[in-house]
Amino acid sequence: MPKARAPKRIAPAALPGGPEREGDPFGLDLMDVPAALAESRAEAPPEAAPAPPAWRMAEPAYEDRFAPGERVGILPLGALDRLLDYKASAEGLAPGAFVEVPLGPRQIVGIVWGPGTGEVPEARLRPVTRVLDAPPLRAPMREFLGRAADYTLTPLPAMVRLATRAPGLTEGQAMRHVYRMGPREIGRMTDARTRVLAVLRDHPEMSFTLGELAGMAGVGTAVIKGLVQQGAVLEAEAARDRPYPVLDLDAKGVSLTPDQMLAAAALRIGAEARSYNTTLLKGVTGSGKTEVYLEAVAETLRQGRQALVLLPEIALTGAFLARVEHRFGAPAAEWHSGMTQTERRRLWRMTATGGASLVVGARSALFLPFRDLGLVVVDEEHDTSYKQEDGVLYNARDMAVLRASIEKSQVILASATPCLESWHNAEIGKYARLTLPARVGLAVLPTVKAVDMRLEDIARGNWVSPTLANAVAHRLEREEQSLLFINRRGYAPVTLCRSCGHQLGCPHCDARLVEHRFMRRLMCHQCGETQPMPIACPDCGAEGKLSPVGPGVERLAEEVASLFPTARTAVLSSDLYGSAKSLKEAIEQIADGAADIIIGTQLVAKGHNFPKLTLAGVIDADLGLYGSDLRAAERTFALMRQVSGRAGRADAPGEAMLQTYQPHHPVIQAILRGDDEGFWRAEADGRRMAGMPPFSRLAGIVLSSEDAQDAMDKAVEMARNKEPLAKIGAEVWGPAPAPIARVRGRHRVRLLVKADRGAPLQDAIARWAAQFRFPSDLRLTIDIDPQSFM
Repeated sequence: MPKARAPKRIAPAALPGGPEREGDPFGLDLMDVPAALAESRAEAPPEAAPAPPAWRMAEPAYEDRFAPGERVGILPLGALDRLLDYKASAEGLAPGAFVEVPLGPRQIVGIVWGPGTGEVPEARLRPVTRVLDAPPLRAPMREFLGRAADYTLTPLPAMVRLATRAPGLTEGQAMRHVYRMGPREIGRMTDARTRVLAVLRDHPEMSFTLGELAGMAGVGTAVIKGLVQQGAVLEAEAARDRPYPVLDLDAKGVSLTPDQMLAAAALRIGAEARSYNTTLLKGVTGSGKTEVYLEAVAETLRQGRQALVLLPEIALTGAFLARVEHRFGAPAAEWHSGMTQTERRRLWRMTATGGASLVVGARSALFLPFRDLGLVVVDEEHDTSYKQEDGVLYNARDMAVLRASIEKSQVILASATPCLESWHNAEIGKYARLTLPARVGLAVLPTVKAVDMRLEDIARGNWVSPTLANAVAHRLEREEQSLLFINRRGYAPVTLCRSCGHQLGCPHCDARLVEHRFMRRLMCHQCGETQPMPIACPDCGAEGKLSPVGPGVERLAEEVASLFPTARTAVLSSDLYGSAKSLKEAIEQIADGAADIIIGTQLVAKGHNFPKLTLAGVIDADLGLYGSDLRAAERTFALMRQVSGRAGRADAPGEAMLQTYQPHHPVIQAILRGDDEGFWRAEADGRRMAGMPPFSRLAGIVLSSEDAQDAMDKAVEMARNKEPLAKIGAEVWGPAPAPIARVRGRHRVRLLVKADRGAPLQDAIARWAAQFRFPSDLRLTIDIDPQSFM
C-alpha cells in the first residue's frame, strides 16, 4: 500500500451559498482514494477537522511571482495526487505556469500550484527544468478546480485534467503563412485577381491562410501566389493559434417585446455590476429567451470580459451559432467533442489569452481557462445532459454557479421548465427570477390535448392512435409538419423468442439488447456492446421465432411509412448520425421543410425551431411516470412541456397530443392545464414531506467488483460501521443490488446516504470511507447529490 497523505478537501460550507445548495458538484469513481483516506486518518484524531490543503493556504500569494530558487509546490499532470516541492528556476516562476520537472530519472509536466509543502529538505530540492510555452492557469481557475475537487472528494489531478484536455498545450506556438493586402498596385488585372483583392479590401484588419483566401475569393492558390510575387499581396508568418473574429457589439438585434426589454435591462445591470449573481430566466417555449440573454452577452463583452454559453446538445450549436453571427456579425468560438484537435488547442489558448470573447459549447467548456469570465449562460438548464455520468461526474449547471462565484461573474439559467432545485432557489430568494410569459410575434402557445388510449380502437402491434393519425393527415393536407415523439432509441427495447420465452440480453450487463434494425444490429445501451441480429434463438435454437416487443423510433418510422406512404419522414436519434456535422445538417434540412413527419427521441425536444411544425404527438406520455427515480414526475413534466413547445412556433397555431392510458394522472393534468407553478409547488411539497432534495442532501455510494459477493460483503460492512455518518444525523439506506446490477462485467451494489441540508456531508463521508480497506479489484464510487439511481 503506497504511503498516503491528508486528503485535500474543504468543508461544504465554503461553497457559495453554504450547505443549503443542492445538486452542486459531483462524485467520482475513487479508484485509489479509500486507502489514502484510511492512512491519512492515522495521522490525526478522528474528530479533528482536516488541515487546510496547500492550495488554499497559498491563495493570497497566487499572483506574486516566485523568486529564483524559492520553494514551490508543483502539481503533476498525472495520477499522483499531491504537490511536489522544487526550486523555482533562475528567471523565477509565475503561479499557474506549466513547467517540466525531474521525477526520478524522467521529466514530467506539472503546474506551479503555490508555495511548497516543506516535506523535502532544502538540500534535496531539485530545480524546475524549464517553463513551457503555455498560458498559466489563473488564480480563479485554480481556486475553482481546487474547491470542486474538495467538495466532491475528487483527487485534484483528476479535476485538473478536465481543464487541460487539449492537444499540444505545452509544445509552444506553431507558425503558418498568412496573407493580407500589399502596398503595390499591378497593371494587368484579371477577374480572379480582382476577387482576391476585393476580399482583402473588405477585411483590411484580417489575415487569411492561403486556403481561406482562395476559398473566399473562389480562385486557385496560384492566383494568390502570383499576386505575392508582384507585391499586391503580402505573405507573412503568424501564430497558428490566432484570435477569433471580433464581434460587433454595436450591431442591433431583433426588436424586443416589452417583457423581453425588461428582462434584458435587468441582465445588463447584472453584467455592469461585475459581481456574482445568478438569475433564473424562465420563459415559455418560443418566448425569445435567447435574444434576451444575448443582450447580457453584449453588455459583458462591452465590459471587456468574456462570456460562455452552454448548450445541452451538440446538435443545437449549428442553429445557435447562426443566430450569434446574425446578431454580432461574426461567429462565436465553439467547443464540443466534434471539434478537431487543432481547433481545441486554438480555443484553449485563446480563452486563456483573451483571443476568444464568446464561447459556445457543451458542458466541458466550463473547464476552459478563461482570462476574465464575466458571464455563464446555461441554456435549457433543466436538461439531464449537463450531468456527466461517466469518469469524473459533475453537473455543469451547478459547477457554473460555483465558478461564477469565484470569478465574480453573472450566471443565467434559462429554461421553460427549470429543475426543481433552481425553481426552489428562486422561490427562497437565493436566485433572482425573470419571467417571459408569452411567445414573441404572432405565435401563441399550442393547445394541449390528451388522447385516452383506453378508448382508442388501435390495431395490435400499432402505436399511433386513429385520433393522432387523423391529426397528422390534416397537417399533410395543409403542407405542415408533424412531430411524433417516443423516448426510445432503436427498433424495439426487447427481443423475445416466442418458442422458449428467452429475451436477448447483453453478455456484460444486466440489460436487454436493443434491436437497431436500420443498422441490422443489437446494441446494449449500457456498455455499447453490439452483435449482429441472430437468425435463431441463442437459447433454444428455434429459427424465425425472435420477435420485437415494444416500440422504438425505428419501429415507429416503419408504422408511419405504412400509414402515410407518400409522406417524407425523418428520424432524429443520436445513434443514427455518425458525426455532429451530419446531425446538424439533418436538423437544418428539416427546419427548411425537407420532411413532412419528424420521428424522434428526446433529441428533438431540446430547443429546435421548426417553423412549419404545427403538431407534436407524444406516443407514450406515461413512459417516465413511474419507477424508483425521485425526479420521475419532474422529468416527465419537463419533457412533455418541451416536446409540446415545438409546435406552433411561427404564425400557424400549434397543437400537442399526448397519448396516455392515465389521463387523470396529476402530471398529465398539470400539463393539460399549463399549470407550471402549480406543478412545481405540488412537487416541492411532496419532496418536503418525504425529506428529499432540495430539502435534504443525498450521496450515492456504489461498490463494484467482478465478484458479486465481494461487493455485497463490503457494502454490508460499510452499512454496519456508519458512526461518522450517525454523528451528523445522516441515514444509510441499503445495501441493495443496483437496478442495473451488472455493467461491463462488474457487479454493482448501492447504498444511499441522506442528511439534513446543513450537515457536513462530505467530511462525514470521508471519515466513514477512511475506516475501510478496499481490495484493488473493488471500486468505490461516491456521487454527491446524485441525479441517477441506476
